[in-house]
Amino acid sequence: MPIEVAIVEDDRVVREGLASLIAAEPDLRCAHRYDSVEAALRDASARPEVILLDIHLPGMLGSEGVAHLLAKHPSSVVLMLTVYEGQEKVFESICNGASGYLLKKTAPARLLDAIRAAHAGGSPMSPEIASKVLGVFRDLRPAAPPAHALTPQEVRLLALLADGYSYQNAAGQLEISINTVRNHVRSIYEKLHVHTKSEAVAKALKHGILR
Repeated sequence: MPIEVAIVEDDRVVREGLASLIAAEPDLRCAHRYDSVEAALRDASARPEVILLDIHLPGMLGSEGVAHLLAKHPSSVVLMLTVYEGQEKVFESICNGASGYLLKKTAPARLLDAIRAAHAGGSPMSPEIASKVLGVFRDLRPAAPPAHALTPQEVRLLALLADGYSYQNAAGQLEISINTVRNHVRSIYEKLHVHTKSEAVAKALKHGILR
């Protein structure tokens, strides 16, 4: 059976052009075409397997409409179409359930292959889109803790200070003089670029120096 494809695109020329392209393929079928998400949601007769969804539509945006269309057609997959690779809408669409993201300038043969790939469980994306997605996830990744260069003794001292030990009591625990404690504290401040004990402890906890 041909793969049932629905198109949600407000530009009539683009919409009909996509429909003609799909109709020429023996393994694909496009019986349903809409100019808005709202129109697609009102159609009770459609059973699309792949939905081509423009991101910028009148009324509900495609990036928001993804979730509504998938709620209506839970067995469908959605491929987003856009004229540009805006990072924010790419991420929003994927978070809402889109399986792939293509630029409208994608070559016809590649677009048809993307429909088949999405139907088979893939996540096709234009290279420009893929780089944006990777950029989003790089931005979300926690920053690696900075190299602090604290010695093991300085880390132990900082842990004691974090637990409320005075310089005198910390010196006793570490079996060093209070002057050595003061020297270590100055060194800790310089290495962590802080000026107080509370700042040093806070930074050490934030970056995993103290656990």
